[in-house]
Amino acid sequence: MHPIRQFFRELFDEIMAVSWPLFKLMVPVIVIVKVLEELGGVALLGQWLGPLMALLGLPEGMGLVWAATIATNIYGGMIVLYSLPLDTPLSIAQMTVLSGLLLMAHGLPIETKIAQLAGMRMRAAIIIRMLGAFAFAWLLHVFYDQSQWLQEPAQMVWQPDPIAPGLMPWGLAQIQALLMIQIIIIVLLTFLKVLKAIGVERVIQWILRPILKLMGISKEATTITLVGITLGLSFGGGLLIKEAHAGHVSKKDIFTSLALLG
Repeated sequence: MHPIRQFFRELFDEIMAVSWPLFKLMVPVIVIVKVLEELGGVALLGQWLGPLMALLGLPEGMGLVWAATIATNIYGGMIVLYSLPLDTPLSIAQMTVLSGLLLMAHGLPIETKIAQLAGMRMRAAIIIRMLGAFAFAWLLHVFYDQSQWLQEPAQMVWQPDPIAPGLMPWGLAQIQALLMIQIIIIVLLTFLKVLKAIGVERVIQWILRPILKLMGISKEATTITLVGITLGLSFGGGLLIKEAHAGHVSKKDIFTSLALLG
């Protein structure tokens, strides 16, 4: 077979091997989360999380913002944030604390399931993400509270466009998101294959090696870690599952890599 034809044939096979397991996972989870949201599950989670917000110096209503982010993604949480009436605007310090919380724990139904399929226990993934997010946000709160830095009101320079009510607009938004994920997968795999062909991938692995070694991550897990760092679990999930199932990465390295990415 001609080398160019073989290149694209292998690329197509890799795209299918990555995309199919990922979408097979994501579509049912997206539907289940939507059903739970319509039944009031997100609001209930927000009520449970509300009292914890005081420990972070945040209004209780931010529990609903975190709940929406946990169930969907950061964009979904921002939509809820902008829809909440606040007696006083959040300070820059409070917004930083909230942002750290959302950044560390978002999209858990999909991302923890991806971690499970890659070889990590879902319960461990949820605990690491939730406790890690809360601990990180608490440390930020303590720092800003003690230093009294950034106490001036935060200026909101961007607002997300809310999704119109109804199942049809929601469905279209999900299709657009899935198409974007597919495009990113195609671009990423093409880029990685080109880097591999010209030897750049080995250079990147060599640069990252000392850092990953300090974290207890072996050379075999470098690709998984690199994909997760650049794309995150949601976008790079299919490739992470594929690499984990290839058999050349130990369970310990999978756990350590996914714990780092989480």
